Order: sequence, then structure tokens, then C-alpha cells
Amino acid sequence: MALLDRFRRAAHSPAPRRALPPPGVIRRERRALERAREDRLRDLGGLILEMYRRDRFREDLLAERCNELLGLDARMRELDEMLAAARRRLPVARCECGAPLPWASHFCPNCGRPAGDRPVLACADCGHPLPGDALFCASCGAPAGERGDTDDVSEQAVGDGAA
Repeated sequence: MALLDRFRRAAHSPAPRRALPPPGVIRRERRALERAREDRLRDLGGLILEMYRRDRFREDLLAERCNELLGLDARMRELDEMLAAARRRLPVARCECGAPLPWASHFCPNCGRPAGDRPVLACADCGHPLPGDALFCASCGAPAGERGDTDDVSEQAVGDGAA
């Protein structure tokens, strides 16, 4: 009788929520899914090419392969959400190109646009976005920032104090 009561309680109690796996495990699974997605996408392209060459299209096969890709995409989005939740519930930042921005990055790894509303540092001459530690602009070659001017100001202050 006690055994039946335990089964009844177990059937009516809500399932416990599992804790999120560590971010490293999530990232490894996502990388593996990304490689599998790339392979399947390449295979789909080859399959379509062969069907075109033979002039025999099988829509059911194409739909099946596309559905597999959509399933992989859905799982990757789920993993992105899990990673965002693991990072103190912060939403995953995305670039204008749609690529996810890695945590604490200054530029998009996909297209090179500056992350955030404004570039980390912009060239005074051409406005080209620059990394924070750049000495010269990669676009026009002008010195980046006003580092030299701040040194001159500090030297003047020291000179004024000595006089």
C-alpha cells in the first residue's frame, strides 16, 4: 500500500527543473552542431546539383534534408538561449548582420562592425572604427586618439609646478 502511495505522489508532483550545464559544455555542443550543419548544408548543395544534372528532382528528399537543417538551427538557437541564461540571464547580443556577438567583444567576428552603439575608438580624420589599443588608423594612417596631446598636457603641468 505504501508503495502505491509513493507512485501516486510521484505521478502528481511536478518534475524538478534541471540545472543548466556549464557554459563550456553548451559551447562544445554548439560547435559540434555548427560543424554538422555546415556538412549537411554542403551535402544539400551537392544533392541539388546532382538532381539538376540528372534532371530528376525529388522534392520529398529535399524537404527531408531541409527539415533536418531547420532542426539543427532550432537546437542552435536553444543553445544560444541556454548560454545567455548561463551568463547571468543577459540576452545574447547580436550584430546588425545577425551574428551573435561574443561576450566583451568590441567588434563583430563575422563582419567587423563595432559592437554596441558607438565604436570603441574612431579615427579623428576619417571616422573609421579602431580597436582600443590602436596607435594609427588602418584606413587613413592618421595617429589614433589624442594620446600624444595628453602627454604634452602632463609635461606642461609638471613644468608649471617646477617654475
